[in-house]
Amino acid sequence: MPPAQLGRPVGASGEETRQRLIVATMRCVATMGYARATIREIARTAEVTSASLYNYFPNKSELIKAAIAARTDVALPRLRQAAARPGTVVDRIEAVLDESGRLMREYPDLAAFEWAIRSENAVALGAEVGGGEFQAFREIIETIIESGQGDLAGPPEGGGAVEVIYSLVYGLTELAATLPSEDYQAALATAKQLIRGTLFGCTGDR
Repeated sequence: MPPAQLGRPVGASGEETRQRLIVATMRCVATMGYARATIREIARTAEVTSASLYNYFPNKSELIKAAIAARTDVALPRLRQAAARPGTVVDRIEAVLDESGRLMREYPDLAAFEWAIRSENAVALGAEVGGGEFQAFREIIETIIESGQGDLAGPPEGGGAVEVIYSLVYGLTELAATLPSEDYQAALATAKQLIRGTLFGCTGDR
């Protein structure tokens, strides 16, 4: 049996420890900001030694990249699955928003982490690595709109609809980074009402 890596929690596999470090990175950056989220603090939050952390990640930049990649790997497949559910355009958009809400409940540090790496000028890699997720989300919305143009009872249509939904989701992500969970969920419910009742002229009947 190979020797355990220094500082690994008892009973934890290498992959489990790696995930603990990624989650700890999200939490530290979300609560402290990029500059104050040191290797030592991340290791402490993950309950490993700094020496053990370096067995998994050679530096802080690689930790941040791994955290961004993990966020994308978790969120996008679930959002695409929600977008593929049966129903009208509005039903499917609501399904995507509902899945976004579930993700925020399950991973409460994700939105604040995203906001932190985008807002701090010291982290150029935030835009470099993290921007792809929002582009992928735009493509999800585009696919829904393009596949069901006939479902739209009123304006906006086509590209205008994509921009409206994308802007709503972007704004909701910012709210998730700054508001308590219950306030974010209330904002999400309001956004759904706006989409169904105002933006697409639906009557409220599902």
